[in-house]
Amino acid sequence: MTPLDPPGGAGRPAVPSAVAALARCVSVEPAKFAAAHWGQTPLLSRAAELANPAGFTDLLSPADADELLSRRGLRTPFLRVARDGQVLPAARYTGGGGAGAEIGDQVLDEKVLELYAGGATLVLQGLHRNWPALIDFTRDLSRAVGQPLQVNAYLTPPGSQGFATHYDTHDVFVLQVDGRKHWRVHPPVLPDPLERQPWGGRADEVAATAEGQPALDVVLEPGDVLYLPRGWLHSAQAQDSSSLHLTVGVRALTRYALVEELLALAAEDRRLRATLPFGTDLADPEAVEPELTETVEALRDWLLRADPAAVAARLRQRAWPAARPAPIRPLAQAAAIAALDAESRVTLRPGLRWQLAPQGDRVTLRLFDRTITLPAQCEPALRALLAGAPSRVGDLPGLDTDADRLTLTRRLLREAVLVPA
Repeated sequence: MTPLDPPGGAGRPAVPSAVAALARCVSVEPAKFAAAHWGQTPLLSRAAELANPAGFTDLLSPADADELLSRRGLRTPFLRVARDGQVLPAARYTGGGGAGAEIGDQVLDEKVLELYAGGATLVLQGLHRNWPALIDFTRDLSRAVGQPLQVNAYLTPPGSQGFATHYDTHDVFVLQVDGRKHWRVHPPVLPDPLERQPWGGRADEVAATAEGQPALDVVLEPGDVLYLPRGWLHSAQAQDSSSLHLTVGVRALTRYALVEELLALAAEDRRLRATLPFGTDLADPEAVEPELTETVEALRDWLLRADPAAVAARLRQRAWPAARPAPIRPLAQAAAIAALDAESRVTLRPGLRWQLAPQGDRVTLRLFDRTITLPAQCEPALRALLAGAPSRVGDLPGLDTDADRLTLTRRLLREAVLVPA
């Protein structure tokens, strides 16, 4: 078996759309952002410093938000409503969808109006999955930072504050779309918190720190962006008009994820699977101590033999499904398969992560949700297609006939690896 190829994107030039997406969010060069801010310190980028001549209304405007709330049959959990620091029960703003919609949790625009007019903040969730402009932008920005992303929108009435001072367990880019919002940012009470370490468990520390001098005290204007690493305390209040901002959450993998996968693999070691001695008194530290010592020794020995490839494979299974590639149009894709001929042009599905592994007379293509095994003679054609540039089916290398090229291309279209160019 030859060494595995790097995942899709590794070692290749940056995708222009990914570079452009990051340039919309940070006012410094990518290398400086990575070295001085990523996961470390906040960064305020004003609209005039960014590649945002028109701000962010192309991603989601107030009119778009109204469209989602009124005409798209939105359901929970794609909407949350908060007031005075508390998330309101979904029953306050959802109900039946009317004739032909036999569901009971559709967002009701009349109830949303009542709550919003009364000062509540509306949180549109998961927009990276259901709003076209944000699907594309999120995919591009995800390529730039190399991590899965999520997007929520926050609509706040004039003078209102949806949430009390808190911290997030993921990094965020705050994109101010409309209106003005006053942000107060304080240093962490727990640097680099994990998802299992939410701010609620440290509410007293958070409240006490919020009383002190903020590290940042700024008003975001349309087109401004604020980057906050996980753990940094923040609160935000709309000013004299309603506010709409997008929060892009970065669900970054951590070193603790490596620890979790190492421990999962440690189950292979028989010493670590051994039963504790009969009758061990778990309440007696002296009885537990020798078992703990032997366990630590066994774990240390196992960690020194840990296989990086096995750990990487587990991390891939965790991370890749969290960042979906570009949407596929099932009807158009099926029509393209039916009409395929040697003159057809196809290209790699944007945002698809892949790994190619030759194995003797076979070649394995690993994707985010499946593995495809093909004859080894398909490898040159596969590599040409995975390079990302549009390809004419009749020009695919390494296969003897157009019939073979068509068979491979149909398979990859059906597996949603390729799309029509």
